[in-house]
Amino acid sequence: MRRSSPAPTGRTARRPLRALGAAFAAALLALSLGAAGTVAHADDRDELVREQERNAAEREKVESSLEGVDADLADTYLKLEDAKAQLPVAQEKLAAAEEALAAAERRQEQVAGRLELAEAESASLEADIETGEREIDSTRAAMGELARSTYRGDNAVSTLEVVLDSASTDDFLQGYAVMGSAVRSQTQVLDDLETASAVARNQRERQAAVTERIGELKAEADAAVVAADEARAAAAEHKAEIEKIQADMTALSQQLEEQKSQYAGQLAELESDSAELAREIARIDEENRRKEEERRRREAEEAARRAAASRSQNRPAPAPAAPAPASSSFLAPPVPNLYVTSPYGYRVYPITGGWFMHNGVDLRSACGNPQYASAGGTVVGVRGAYGNGTHGNQVLINHGVVGGSSYVTVYNHLSRFAVSQGQRVSQGQVIGYTGATGNVTGCHVHFEVWKNGATIDPMTLPGF
Repeated sequence: MRRSSPAPTGRTARRPLRALGAAFAAALLALSLGAAGTVAHADDRDELVREQERNAAEREKVESSLEGVDADLADTYLKLEDAKAQLPVAQEKLAAAEEALAAAERRQEQVAGRLELAEAESASLEADIETGEREIDSTRAAMGELARSTYRGDNAVSTLEVVLDSASTDDFLQGYAVMGSAVRSQTQVLDDLETASAVARNQRERQAAVTERIGELKAEADAAVVAADEARAAAAEHKAEIEKIQADMTALSQQLEEQKSQYAGQLAELESDSAELAREIARIDEENRRKEEERRRREAEEAARRAAASRSQNRPAPAPAAPAPASSSFLAPPVPNLYVTSPYGYRVYPITGGWFMHNGVDLRSACGNPQYASAGGTVVGVRGAYGNGTHGNQVLINHGVVGGSSYVTVYNHLSRFAVSQGQRVSQGQVIGYTGATGNVTGCHVHFEVWKNGATIDPMTLPGF
């Protein structure tokens, strides 16, 4: 968004590019904050904000470097630069999305593996429970038959019968052992039944727990599938974004090459405008010097007259007035809170790499903000944007000769005027309002200080 010196050429003012830089910075921050769908921590957000500010400042410099270039050509170049800046951001987002996709797929595989194990365990438990239930049923049937046989008295042998029926001690011992074995067998059957029932209860409880876990794992598996699908879609979206940016860069590069043929002529016009403004200010300086010489001649004549009168009255001649100090401290900034977006001096045009002298300093100022006369003087130029394309709406103020030097200040790209041709203004008086008229890419202050027909860096002056 910056201008150099130039003057009316009969060309129509170019349209400004409106606040592309602010949109670019905001979009870049939104991309950064949205990467991989995560919420940054406070430190990360602070760094992103700082990065946004750095990007905005860099964009502002690029816009400044295009001052004097036709808006369509500058627009193409800035869009290409935007695409270049967006590409690494999109690539970072793609990398984050691919990492999230890999994590989601790993999670999906892990949950699926655990679900498969749980389902296998459930099937095994089901088989064990069925086997156990058959054993329990069989044992219960045997116990029932034993109970019925005992109730009928079948095979029921008492200890007394064993004693009475025994013919000898050996017969008694053998009969008693048989009876004990039968009792132990009955007891073992009961123990086995109790154990089998306990195992069955444990298996059913375990199966209930596994069944519940299977339900949870199925929910996790479903969520993992959804997350993986979303991550896959995000990765695909970022890939498509990168492909579009790359396609845009290719198209914009081709468009820029086609428009470059206009560029040399525009810079030549800018240099012509600068030369015309220099000639006009040289005429103003010449008139200032003529008036200063006339003032000094009158002062000398008046001093001679007073000296002659003093001699005729035998009084000492009055001392001559001390000359004004050769200082530019009388000048003040045209806006408060100075922030330089493009300094005074030679600049490189990014499209061709050529050098060009930036005769003023560009200062940050929002559209419509007032601009003030740097010092008292006479308005010697109020030029509308029409026919003054490089400068847009322009005001020139002649401050006359100060400290032996002739000073003129120039204010470009105003949105509208607050003074008229030939008007006397005082320091700090509003002379117009910040705009983006002429060949610029956004609202800003372009301020020039001319001293004895040559520009000087305003930021080196006292008070700036």
